Order: sequence, then structure tokens, then C-alpha cells
Amino acid sequence: MIGKTRRFVLALAATAALTAPAVAWSRDESFTLAVIPDTQNYVDYSHQTAEGFPFDARDLFFQQMRYIEGRLKANGGDIAFVTSLGDTWQHQTKKFDEAHAKFGVSAGANPILDTHFAPTDKTRTVEMPTAKQGFDIIAGKTPFSVVPGNHDYDAMWTDSRHLPIKDFMNPGDHPRPYGMLHPGGLDNWREVFGADTAFFKDKPWYVASYNGGADSAQIFTAGGYKFLHIGLEMAPSDDVLAWVAKVINDHRGLPTIISIHDHLNTNGERAPNPMVDMAMVHAEHNNPEAVWKKLLSRHDQIFLVLNGHQHGQAYRADPGAGGFAVHQLLADYQDRGQTAIAAGVKTAYPVGIGDGWMRFMTFDMSGATPAIRVRTYSTYYKAFSGDVPQYAAWYRGGEQPKLTDSEFLARDDFSIELKDFRQRFGKPARH
Repeated sequence: MIGKTRRFVLALAATAALTAPAVAWSRDESFTLAVIPDTQNYVDYSHQTAEGFPFDARDLFFQQMRYIEGRLKANGGDIAFVTSLGDTWQHQTKKFDEAHAKFGVSAGANPILDTHFAPTDKTRTVEMPTAKQGFDIIAGKTPFSVVPGNHDYDAMWTDSRHLPIKDFMNPGDHPRPYGMLHPGGLDNWREVFGADTAFFKDKPWYVASYNGGADSAQIFTAGGYKFLHIGLEMAPSDDVLAWVAKVINDHRGLPTIISIHDHLNTNGERAPNPMVDMAMVHAEHNNPEAVWKKLLSRHDQIFLVLNGHQHGQAYRADPGAGGFAVHQLLADYQDRGQTAIAAGVKTAYPVGIGDGWMRFMTFDMSGATPAIRVRTYSTYYKAFSGDVPQYAAWYRGGEQPKLTDSEFLARDDFSIELKDFRQRFGKPARH
């Protein structure tokens, strides 16, 4: 079944790339959505010169934000909205979220992961201020969204019922040899990105929030349409999904985009990483397939879903409510570490940084059939993926080793036809 799903996703992506029209992006009838995947390795306190790292990885994050700022519509550019897909920083400040104890959840020992994810006060003194400093660059200049990922929670522990196996170096076909992590508590995240922060409070485009802003809704206007964007916490509970339904009903008729940290995996399946399956640990949560069935496939306004979290890229489209297409895209570049290699970092395993890569989705609304050009750009290399000769050699083996070089490149540079967009949302407003 996995193989069939993967072949379907690859075929769909290839078809999208081949059938989308060659278009000239006219400024009045096009706009760009900037998509920032997991930034945790840029912000990680241990990836800074103060900790002996050969360069300040945070500078690559600031480069990304300054590049976006220079392309904002407010500055004469084409970027109308910015969405960040979670895992904004790396570490936690607590070993366990005590609120989970009442659900029968408890923490167990995990020698490897407890070391890697050990709580630190440098989350508050280095990582959280760095994340805020990055988004300060675009604050007040554009509508934007930031969703929480598992690393942004106050605590992340190994569930006592799903501990690592004894011989985890030889896992065989065990589904989770390293145990299962579970995050909890969002006080740190709300302090930086909550509904009452200066980023969002009293902003006319920030139209709704839930759980203190862990779930939020924004409005932006571009390409002759008014769009609704909803950012969701990871593995949202049923009450969150009910809140989303209300927000959509309060904004009937608006094309709707959903950002959530976890949705597609690299095979194009709606499945969680088996090491961070929140629904398996705590039944209040919904896994990606449940979110699809309970929410995403039930509202005909939802046409686009974006996620990070799982290291690589994927694309699929499925019929949702009314048979209309819901386009779903994964992008996460956090494991890319050519910048660390070039700086002389030598370890047994590559040091993931991100290398400045992010997604730009340019909507052309001018023709009879609107289209989205999906491209991947590095602010460090100052180039799109297709213009870097070493791109596949650098990254394919770690992300999509079963693909050919051309298939891998197509994952980061392709077009999507929005064949039913006009039928769903009418013609664009003309000014």
C-alpha cells in the first residue's frame, strides 16, 4: 500500500509539473506565499559561536527573514503572506508537562533522546529571543502565521509505555526502536507567538484565535481574492477542529489555506512520524488522517494544506468536500548541512542546519485556470534549487534516496493547476 501511495504521489507531482501552463507572472494578478519550514537548527543555542560552533547558524535564519522582508508587498514586492510551519526553536525548558499526568501519561527513561532533548535554560535566554528577533524583521509589515511544532512545547519526554528497545542499534522491523516522544505545554510558545503578543494583538488581519493563539486565523488579500489562513497546533483535539469549523463558517466563501506542523510524511502519506505519534500516547489528539477525515475533507473552502516536521518533501491532491481538490504539500529542510561541512564540522553524523532553503509559492490568477509555481530557494546560496548543480548530490541521499536526480529536483520545483478554483470561488475582483 505504501508503494502504491508513493507512486501515486510521484505521478501526480509529475503530471502537475507537465500540465501547468507556462505563465508570465503579472504583478497585479499574481502574488507569492512565503513558506518557512522548521527553523530549529538555525536557532539552536549549540549552533552558535558562543558554544564553540564555527559560525552563528542564526545568521542564516536572519538572512531568510531579511530576504522575505525585501520582497513583501509593503515594500513593493510580491509576498502577500508568510507562514512558518513550526519547530521554531529546538529545546525545551521542562522534563515533563505535569498537566498530562491526569491523563495517565508519564515519562520514562531514554538515554539517547534524554540527552539530545535535555531541557535547558538557554531555550529562554538564546533560542526564544532569537526566534522573536527573526520575526521582528517582518512584524508590522505583512500578515503572517507561526504554528507550534513539537520542539516548541515546554516539555518533550519519552512515554513510559513506549520505551526504546534494548538493542536499538539493530531494530529490525520494530516500528519505534528509539521509543516515542510526546510534547506538552505551550507557555513558552505563547510568550513569543501568542494571541496577546505585539505580533498579533489588535492586528486587523488576525481575525481569530484559540488556546491562547496556538490555533489562529488570518485574512489577507491578493490576486483579486480575499484568503483565509488558519494555523493549527500539532495533532489538534476535537475542540480545536470544532473551532476551525466555526471560523470557516464565519468567513464563508473565502479560499482557505491550512498550516500545521505534521500532516504528510515523505512518502506522501497522512501519517505521523512513528517516534512522535501524539494520538497514540494521548487519545485526545487527532493524527493526520483523522484531521483529514474530521476537518480537511469536510469543508469545500479548504484548497491548500502545508506542513513541515518530516524531513523532506511530498505532494498529493485528494478530493475533499464537493469533490474539490485539496492540495497538500510537505517541505522540511532542517537536515541539510552543507554549510556545516563547508565550515569544517566533522562528526559521525551530518549536522543539520537548513542551508537557508525555504519555499516560495507564486500564485498566478490571470488565466482561465489559476496555477501555483512552487520553488525552493536558499538565501545562503542565493539560488533556486534547479540552479545549484550539486543540489541532488547534496541532499537526495538523505531525503529521497529512492528517487532519481530529476525526480528529486521535481519535488522542489513544480507547478500545480487549480482547475476548480474559479468554480469554487468565482472570478477575481478587478481594481
